[in-house]
Amino acid sequence: MLMVARLAPRQLDEASDQIVEFLHSQVHEDGGARDRSGKSDLYYTAFLLEDFFALGAEPPRARVVEYLRAFGDGQELDSVHRACLVRCWAALDKAWPSAGFAGEILSGVEALRSSDGGYAASPGAKDGTLYHAFLSLGVYQDLEVELPAPERLAESVTRLRARDGGYANALDLPMGTTPSTAAAAALLRNLGQPTPDEIGAWLAAQVHESGGFLAMPEAPIPDLLSTATALHALSGLDVPLEPLRETCLDFIDSLWTGRSFVGHWDDDVSDCEYLFYALLALGHLSV
Repeated sequence: MLMVARLAPRQLDEASDQIVEFLHSQVHEDGGARDRSGKSDLYYTAFLLEDFFALGAEPPRARVVEYLRAFGDGQELDSVHRACLVRCWAALDKAWPSAGFAGEILSGVEALRSSDGGYAASPGAKDGTLYHAFLSLGVYQDLEVELPAPERLAESVTRLRARDGGYANALDLPMGTTPSTAAAAALLRNLGQPTPDEIGAWLAAQVHESGGFLAMPEAPIPDLLSTATALHALSGLDVPLEPLRETCLDFIDSLWTGRSFVGHWDDDVSDCEYLFYALLALGHLSV
């Protein structure tokens, strides 16, 4: 994703400078990135680093490293923030904080392996979720360690296909969503498994008439998360993006604040996460 996001400056021109200024404003005094309430958070710190590097700008490394070291080997973190801790260290050239870091992290990841071969939010789960599968595979990739039993994870992902043809995050959800379907396509591709032929058409059907992608068929307005992940998945499925280019660019432009991007038309807060989705989408639309 970062490789594609690096193409975004082709669309941004002089706006890149304003965005870099925005990113510096998002660095909390403790070195972490601000969440939407202004507190530092590992989740947003991972996006902060990706944003800086996508724009070819240098983050305040020393301050961020000091913030990351406070989390040690991540034993006290939940699965989401543990994955973000790994992503942050990986973004900073894999300077792991200790010799036992990778082992401790992977022990925590495997403790969340579900009975169906996927990954879940808590130990002992019967069924995995797409989100935790995506996070867990990302941790293995960042640590450059081979994922154990990848075929079982693929089976778990396959089970999450919903009745409407998309993919849902969990088995108890009645319909697919755009981010989950995009995640499933990416997971299956990374696991060397075929993606159902209909997935590209399902994702393309979520395009809003004014540009951008809906999170699900019944969503009232498009959003940046759905737009970026859909474009990323469609590109991976070799679906031409040119027919979507102008309307999607118009949609993204409608979310520009003069310093960054908001997540959708009813949003009024910019953050590092949605900025990255904007950069990812713009990267795909610049190709």
